[in-house]
Amino acid sequence: MAAPPLRPGAGVVPWRDGGPEDTKMAVYPPGHPTPSLQDAKLRRPMVMDIIGKKIESLRKEKALNIRGTFLLGTTAGISGISANLVFRSCFKVNYDTLKTFTSLATLPFLSSVVTYKLLVTDALCSGNISKENCALRSLLVSIMCGVLHPTALAFSKNGRLAVKYHTVPLPPKGRVLLHWVLLCQTDIKLMLIPLIFHTFFGLFNGLQHYAVYERTRENYM
Repeated sequence: MAAPPLRPGAGVVPWRDGGPEDTKMAVYPPGHPTPSLQDAKLRRPMVMDIIGKKIESLRKEKALNIRGTFLLGTTAGISGISANLVFRSCFKVNYDTLKTFTSLATLPFLSSVVTYKLLVTDALCSGNISKENCALRSLLVSIMCGVLHPTALAFSKNGRLAVKYHTVPLPPKGRVLLHWVLLCQTDIKLMLIPLIFHTFFGLFNGLQHYAVYERTRENYM
């Protein structure tokens, strides 16, 4: 059976070779792009723009993450310097100034950065940590590495210097730690200031870090 003639300007023709009469196929003039090509040309800039925005967002979030970690290390270093000032005054130590200040600024910084990466950052990347757990871990790292570690380090270093240079009376045998604690019990209360600061900062940094992780995961999905 012969196919009906194609009317001028018609966009569709019936399916040939015995196909269903209601099945139609679009016919486009030569050189006219098909809808799929048009859509592809329109979608490509949109896709590239979305990818570019996601990459830029990931860069900003990564920079924010790095800044938070190094800010924690910096505050730990400042706590180390503060603790060194307190205990040098308690033990009346005037020796090895550069050595003690350098170690008290560097060691807390490094311990905070490494510990935070192991306990918080790596746990977030593995996806095995909740928001509350992230905030709690960040709080513990901030207190342990930002206050307790610098305080203990400054206490031991300046105590040894006090014994070495006899800047304070030597403690009785077997009561060294108690003697030094009693000697520093007034000035050591100043370390409550960095303790309070690191408590709030640790919680804030952990919650912010978790929010960055959530945004990053949504961008990848």
